[in-house]
Amino acid sequence: MKEMNTMVSMDSFLPDELLEQILSYLPISSIFRAGSVCKKWHVIITSKRFRLIVAHVTQQSWYYMFTSMEDSVGYAYDPMLRKWYGIDLPSFVTSNWFIASSCGLVCFMNNDSRSELHVYNPISKSCRSLIEPPGLKLSDYSALAISVDPTSQAYTIAVVKSKQIPDNFHQWDLSIHVYDSETMRWVTSFTEVLNGWRAGDASMICNGVLYFLIYATAGGTFGSRHGLIRYNLSRRSSLRESSLLRSFIPVPCYLTCGRLMNLKERLVMVGGLGKQDRSDIIKGIRIWILNETEWQEIARMPQKFFQGFGEFDDVFASSGTDDLVYIQSYGGPALLVFDMNQKQWKWSQKCPVTKRFPLQLFSGFCFDPRLGIDP
Repeated sequence: MKEMNTMVSMDSFLPDELLEQILSYLPISSIFRAGSVCKKWHVIITSKRFRLIVAHVTQQSWYYMFTSMEDSVGYAYDPMLRKWYGIDLPSFVTSNWFIASSCGLVCFMNNDSRSELHVYNPISKSCRSLIEPPGLKLSDYSALAISVDPTSQAYTIAVVKSKQIPDNFHQWDLSIHVYDSETMRWVTSFTEVLNGWRAGDASMICNGVLYFLIYATAGGTFGSRHGLIRYNLSRRSSLRESSLLRSFIPVPCYLTCGRLMNLKERLVMVGGLGKQDRSDIIKGIRIWILNETEWQEIARMPQKFFQGFGEFDDVFASSGTDDLVYIQSYGGPALLVFDMNQKQWKWSQKCPVTKRFPLQLFSGFCFDPRLGIDP
């Protein structure tokens, strides 16, 4: 008797619920390809039910890189498959916009008036424009942060504005403005005039607490050039309760710049080491994690990687989520990845973005690739 070789389709005996769970754990790029396998898989992957399932599956964060050109075309790096994918941002976004991300959503704020804000999912392409925040129309410095609750998909956005008091370099108006996606309203949570300190462009939300870096002007106290401020967002009060400087945490050393990120609800800072007498000269890069009010050093970038960037400015781009930290020089497309679990440094695959002229600048941001979270 001659044996017959037959092929059995997996979805002929698997329940749809189990097939949905299996497909949800594919890398996000493979999910899109799986939708082309057959009609049944396409129906599953494009269904609302599947989007709700995949919204709770954590993927390794991607890094989006683009240049100082006026267009919004760039590439996203997938560290799991070590591949770059061409992704277009909304046409209104350019590299000089303020950018913050959390749990699949990316918040953009324009650099001119700093009154135009949008929340966007780079994977599903869904977008929401927010009402204009209160406060100063033109601030000298601004910092943007967003935090998404993965269960309810509600999100909080914080904008820190800082403006010099006219004819007084020592005093700076500082205000904190908070947006709640459930009420769709802005609240000015805090205002204060700081003496000898101003806010900058680095901020992050961890466990309901807003952290942002402040910088000493002439007359700054605490004997440090940088410092970290903590503000509990649960206050949600416009009343001035006490000075923000009471929550001041010194940075661990002289820094050329500091970049803040939320790694599993723990605050991490990537900083460029500067000289005490020449803070504009970068000597290396280190990574710290904040334990209560103390900084714990996690890693130092090996010299071979530091030199691998070529000419490194005193400021640079860095962001991360979960266990990955991305570091990029503004002067080129090289991207370095640090794995917090494995304590391993690794270059990404070469980015398709190329340098066309000497003064061309590069920038980027980290985001979680998620399908089921919409603004």
